[in-house]
Amino acid sequence: QVHLAESGGDSVQTGGSLRLSCTFSGPHYSRRCMAWFRQVPGKEREGVAGIDRDEGIGYADSAKGRFTISKDKDSNTLYLQMDGLKPEDTALYYCTAGRSGDSCPVRFNRFREADFQYWGQGTQVTVSS
Repeated sequence: QVHLAESGGDSVQTGGSLRLSCTFSGPHYSRRCMAWFRQVPGKEREGVAGIDRDEGIGYADSAKGRFTISKDKDSNTLYLQMDGLKPEDTALYYCTAGRSGDSCPVRFNRFREADFQYWGQGTQVTVSS
């Protein structure tokens, strides 16, 4: 059974930084695609950053140059370092994982919800101007 738990969301001012964490519990952590998505009420959930089973990394255009995704295999934790935050980054951020051994196209900056079967409850990020 896979369980994901996000933390680190907060309220910050424009230009600030946050680091989101996602603790993974379950089998085969290192063999899964993992990603961060975000959602604003009334809009579709969108991919922000992802890392595939072979450590390939990709970012949405909105995240490039500001966000950094990383994976700690010792602690089974996925991180999203967010710098230079903007009001448009305000959203509920979700951590997600795919099935063990499956590939996903995140390294090509493509984020498809269908590639991810396990989702956390989300952590709120609010950026004020």
